[in-house]
Amino acid sequence: MPIDPDAIVYEDGPKKARYIHRAEGAEAELVLSKVGEGRAIIEHTEVPDAMRGLGVGQAMVARAVVDARSAGRRLLPLCPFAAAQFRRHPEWEDVLDRRG
Repeated sequence: MPIDPDAIVYEDGPKKARYIHRAEGAEAELVLSKVGEGRAIIEHTEVPDAMRGLGVGQAMVARAVVDARSAGRRLLPLCPFAAAQFRRHPEWEDVLDRRG
C-alpha cells in the first residue's frame, strides 16, 4: 500500500528541515540542511524496522523532490539511501545538484 504524501509532515527550521512519517508509535525521518536560498542537502534518512519495506523512505525522498521543484530548489543527496533513489528515478534529474 503506497504511502499518502499528505501523511508526510514537513518541519521547517532556519538551517535544517525534516520530513516525518509517523505510524503506530514509530517515526521515520529525512533530514535536510539548507545551503543558501536554492539548495539543500539530504543528509540522512531513517526508517524504523516496523516501517521497512513499506516504501516510506522512497515516499519521503519523492516528497522532498516535489517540494524542491515547487520552491525552485536543488537537492544534493549525500545520504546513501536518497542517492540510490535519485539513481533509480532519472525523472528527478531536474532537481539534482551535482556540485557536491
